Amino acid sequence: MNTQVGSLRAIDALLEKYRESHRNHINEWIHIVCVPVIVFTALGLFWSLHPGVALAVAIAALLYYCSLSLPFAAGMLLMSGAMLAILWQIPSAYVLKTCGVVFVLAWIGQFIGHKIEGKKPSFLDDLRFLLIGPLFVLSFLYRRLGLSW
Repeated sequence: MNTQVGSLRAIDALLEKYRESHRNHINEWIHIVCVPVIVFTALGLFWSLHPGVALAVAIAALLYYCSLSLPFAAGMLLMSGAMLAILWQIPSAYVLKTCGVVFVLAWIGQFIGHKIEGKKPSFLDDLRFLLIGPLFVLSFLYRRLGLSW
């Protein structure tokens, strides 16, 4: 299911392209913190519309991840499942306001990281990189655990 791009699989090519604007260690750490927060709060914003919307968005993203890498899709399934389970526990009156504020703060952090890096965010050139960011972060965990993707 992993498509090839030249001599690289599509996922490896996308991660390498993403890495080009994420080489500064401070920016990497900002992303390691802020990207999961953005994913969680984005799901929370969709959840505030209707839990089914958040679930549909998560499933759509997982289908895309399956087309790139089954190990990454499995990691994202665990992560998004945990995030949706957490959202299920939060009183709905708090989800929209809290997720909205934290979403904005996490994006401010991202842009500070890119200011430090001296390079613009990858998604400004290709919106797919909004979905690759979580895989970039997950790749740090996979490397630490000795897992491949």
